[in-house]
Amino acid sequence: MANSYFPLLLRQRAAGLLCGLVLLTACGLALAQTPAPDAAPAESANGAALTKGEIKARRDFQLLDFNKDGKLSRSEVALFPRLAAAFDTADTDKDGFVSFEEVEVFAVQYRAERAAKAAQQADKK
Repeated sequence: MANSYFPLLLRQRAAGLLCGLVLLTACGLALAQTPAPDAAPAESANGAALTKGEIKARRDFQLLDFNKDGKLSRSEVALFPRLAAAFDTADTDKDGFVSFEEVEVFAVQYRAERAAKAAQQADKK
């Protein structure tokens, strides 16, 4: 009986990690604007200190990257319908993988689309 729960719990945990990654990146990785006090001062590609949100998003991305190759494959996101559906859009270089940089670009686009929809909804009211 205990074995029948393990795959479900693993899928729930992985889904939770994915939701966290998508939410953080979709919000522009800006949930926190200060670096984590207990973390080493990590830096982004442009040399700026990472925010708490960026650190968490990178950690979640690494957890989803099961084979630790620095990118997400279709098989790694197959259990997550929302991410799998957005895979082709996020894979801007069309190499069959989504890098963290591509996730960041996708998040900016997603955030802009949501802001535009919210503005349209506000104009209708």
